Amino acid sequence: MAETEIPEYFLCPISLEMMKEPVTAVTGITYERESIEQWLRKAKECVCPVTKQPLPRSSQYLTPNHTLRRLIQAWSEATNNAARGHGADHQQIPNPQLEKVQVEKLVKDLKVPHRNQRALKKLHGFAMESERTRTCMAEAGVANAMVIFINQRFQQGKTMCLEEALRILHLTWNIPSRTNMKALVGENLDFINSLTWILHLNVHNNNVKIVNEAMPLLKLTIQNTNSTILGNLNFQFFKEMVRVLGKRTISQQALKSTLQILIETCPLGRNRKSIVESGAVSNLIELELEKPEKNISEHIFNLLAHLCSCAEGREMFLKHAAAIAMVSKRILRVSSATDDRAIHILSVIGKYSGSSEVVLEMLRVGAVSKLCMVIQADCASYLKEKARGILRLHSKVWSDSPCIQLYLLTRYQR
Repeated sequence: MAETEIPEYFLCPISLEMMKEPVTAVTGITYERESIEQWLRKAKECVCPVTKQPLPRSSQYLTPNHTLRRLIQAWSEATNNAARGHGADHQQIPNPQLEKVQVEKLVKDLKVPHRNQRALKKLHGFAMESERTRTCMAEAGVANAMVIFINQRFQQGKTMCLEEALRILHLTWNIPSRTNMKALVGENLDFINSLTWILHLNVHNNNVKIVNEAMPLLKLTIQNTNSTILGNLNFQFFKEMVRVLGKRTISQQALKSTLQILIETCPLGRNRKSIVESGAVSNLIELELEKPEKNISEHIFNLLAHLCSCAEGREMFLKHAAAIAMVSKRILRVSSATDDRAIHILSVIGKYSGSSEVVLEMLRVGAVSKLCMVIQADCASYLKEKARGILRLHSKVWSDSPCIQLYLLTRYQR
């Protein structure tokens, strides 16, 4: 079957693509709304692209052309049906403007078992189209419907269509609408438990696509949840977070979301201990040894600094043979934020876990030399003072080392 030719009067004069939301300007010319609004915003001279007559910049003077939209919709449906009847394998004609009533019908179909798969696929297609369709979906309550759908899947133990539901929710989450996401996902642990279950299934099965969709949503959920609920997160939650950290095939966005979740929840209640017991410290060190992107390193050091502030965290840190060497090597090589956290880690290790073996290890792997470099480097004065403080802690052990200039240890009163 030959490729269908779109009638000329269905095409926008600006984009030359078939219109989805035709609007007519005061000059009588019809355009796709998105195209003419963009033209009005950016054009130096606000004139009609076709007639060159003056146009008001405000979009309130654009009149929806309902008759043309209905003609386009009818033609599109007829053409698509004809193509399917002939078994055509060419690209289908896109649907015209999405209307709220269409979305509301699809949301209702989600509650009908034999219709929900088709409804989700249609909603996913709409969500991928444009900001305008996503706004329409948000106003029709799609985000709320997706949260309910995902929670129901968790309760029923069913996994079908989860990827589409996660993707739709992600695309419609931040669209301005009447939906209060904080009230929707942050007032109890239901949605967090649902996403944790999804991660448990898909990390184990190495289904990276769903993990990549779930992690940013979980981060947004944690950010919208109050501290009381976050303090009640169970050990399994942190176990799944650490398992995600161990997956080197996940996206950078998913990895960053995982680190942000752990940083957000770390200071609360027993969470820090759970994170340590889940094996996070070793995973973080291994991840940093791979020299990730700058912002990932900053998150890793931020989290390690939190974890090393407790005895259990320091114990796990010192069990890793490369821990002190890794921290030392990254100082003055990533960013000032990383320097701050790295020096904090060396400070708490030196102050609270400074056994003779640890102190000699700091000297052997270059941590002491790096602290001397910090004092001489062009960095913040408070970092220099923190470095001096660490050097003074064990100066009797380190003072005979050729890598330390004696005046750095004696210049300031101990």
